[in-house]
Amino acid sequence: MSNTQNNYPQDYFRSPLDIPLILSGTFAELRSNHFHSGIDLKTQQRVGLNVKACADGFVSRIKISNYGYGKAIYVTHPNGYTTVYAHLQKFEPEIEAYIKQQQYKKESYEIELFPSADTLPIKKGQLIAYSGNSGGSGGPHLHFEIRDNAQRPVNPMLFGIDIADTKKPFVKSLYAYPLDNNTFVNNSNEKQKLRLIPIEGGNYVVESIKAIGNIGFGIETNDRQNLASNSNGVYNIQSFVNGNKNFELDFKRFAFSETKHINQLIDYEHYAKKKQRIQKLYRVNNPLSIYKSVLDEGVVSIKDSAYVVYKIRITDFKDNETWVTLNVKGTKKAVAKAKQPKTTPYYINVNQDINLKKDNVTVDFYKDTFYEDFYLNFEVSNDTLTLHKDVKAAKKSFNISYDISKYNAKDKSSLYIARLLGYNKYPSYTSTKREGDLLKARTKTLGTFALALDTINPTIKPVNFKNGQWLSKYRYLKIKIDDKESGVSKYRATINGKWILMERNNYTDNTITFDFNDGIVTDTKNILKVIVTDNVGNNSTFEALFYRK
Repeated sequence: MSNTQNNYPQDYFRSPLDIPLILSGTFAELRSNHFHSGIDLKTQQRVGLNVKACADGFVSRIKISNYGYGKAIYVTHPNGYTTVYAHLQKFEPEIEAYIKQQQYKKESYEIELFPSADTLPIKKGQLIAYSGNSGGSGGPHLHFEIRDNAQRPVNPMLFGIDIADTKKPFVKSLYAYPLDNNTFVNNSNEKQKLRLIPIEGGNYVVESIKAIGNIGFGIETNDRQNLASNSNGVYNIQSFVNGNKNFELDFKRFAFSETKHINQLIDYEHYAKKKQRIQKLYRVNNPLSIYKSVLDEGVVSIKDSAYVVYKIRITDFKDNETWVTLNVKGTKKAVAKAKQPKTTPYYINVNQDINLKKDNVTVDFYKDTFYEDFYLNFEVSNDTLTLHKDVKAAKKSFNISYDISKYNAKDKSSLYIARLLGYNKYPSYTSTKREGDLLKARTKTLGTFALALDTINPTIKPVNFKNGQWLSKYRYLKIKIDDKESGVSKYRATINGKWILMERNNYTDNTITFDFNDGIVTDTKNILKVIVTDNVGNNSTFEALFYRK
C-alpha cells in the first residue's frame, strides 16, 4: 500500500455493513461539478440492509431532502472524526421516532436537525439505519464518508476499511495540449489525441511525437476493483520528465469549498461535448489542494533537438500501478500557423466585472467568475439569450435578468427563465425569482436561455386507492404528483385538516407516501386533501374520501 506514512487511526472504525464490501464508487472520483466525497458500497441490488455505527459517538446531524443525500445521518466520534451514512431507506426505530416528531412539529418532510450530544448516543456496531435509494441516488447503495474535525472528507480506506482489489487502473485516452501560439505537437497548434499502445503487464506506450514549446498532457483513466465491473476513480496520478517528478494528483482528502474546481481540473470543453473526463496533468489557475509536487505547473517544455521521456504512473489505493511512457523529440518551430481564437465584441477579463445588456436582457459577470479570459458570444433575439456555449468552466454563479414589463399581468405570473437543452431546445427550469417586472436567475452554466410560459397546473393521481374506499387493512397511502413544465416546487397533505407526513423517496420517483402507522388517523370517515404547487405558482388540489377502522 502507498500509505506507509498513514497517520489515520487503524481498526477504530468497523464496516458500516455486515456483508463483503464491494464498491460502486471510489473516494474523490470525478462526478458532475464535484468530487465524490465518500465511497459507495453496493447493497446486493436491494434496500433494507442493516447499517451499523462504525464507532462509539452520538448522532450530531440528520438531514432529509428530496435530492442530494436523501436520508442521511451523521455520527460524531470522540476522536474528532464524523461518519456519514446516506441514501438511507429509513432510520432505526428510536431515531425514526425522534425525526418524525420533529417533522410533524415543523410540518415538513425535508428537515435538518442537530441533536445535542446526549440526545442520541451511539455505540460501535449499533443499528442506526437501513440502506436505501433515497435522494439523488441512481440505485440501491450506501454512501459512506469519514470527515475530519474540519469537516473535510477523507478516503475511508485510509482508516482500514478494506476493499478487495488486485486489478490495475486502465487508460482510455491521452492528449497533448499546446499551451501557447509558439507550441506545436506533430506540426499542429491544436489539442492532439495520442495513440496508446497496450503492452504486456497492463502498461502502455504512446506513439512518439515531435514537438516544440510548452505542452500540457491530459489523461482519461479509471480503475476497477475485484467482484465488480463498474469503472471507478483512481487514487493517485504522477508524471515524470526524464525521471524527475513534475506533477502529482493525490486524491486522499479535500474540502467541500474546493470541490467546484473539478471543472478546471478536467478538460471542461471536451467533457461538455463528449461526456469524457480528461484530467489535466498540468495546473492553470486552480487552487485545488490535491495538487502535490508540482514543478513548473506540470508543463513540459520541449526545446529544439531535445529528447524527453515523459512517464505517467497511475495507482489505486492498493498500489496496483499502471505506467504510460511517451517519447518526445524536440523539433524546429513548425511551418504551420497557430490557430487564432474567434473574436467577438465581448471579452471576458477574469479580473473585471462585466455588464452586458441588450433589449430586455441583462447579464452580470462579477470578476473572478471564470478561470481564464476568453471572447464571449452574446446575442439576444425575441427573448432568447445566446450566452456562448457550455464550454467554459465557471467557478461561481453569474446573473441573468429579463425585463418582463411588456407582458400582460396574467402572463407575468407564469413566466420563468429556462435553459434550452438538446437539439430540440427543450426548456429546462432555471431557479427564477421575480422582483417587480424583473425575472432573475443565477447559474454557473453558459448556453442558450429563454423566457418560458407555464400555465399548466400540476397533476395529482391516487396510486393505490380510490375515492370512497375502505382502507382499514392498508399500511400506506400513495399518490403520484407531477408537473411537466417548471416542475414541482412543494406539496402539502392533510387528513381531516391535520398535516400528514408524505415522503418522497427518490428524485426520479414522483410518488409521495403516507404511513398510517404514524397514528394520525383515528376517525372512521376521513377527508384527504393534497395541494401541489409548481415553480411558477400554479397549483392543483386533490380531495378524496376514505374510511378506516
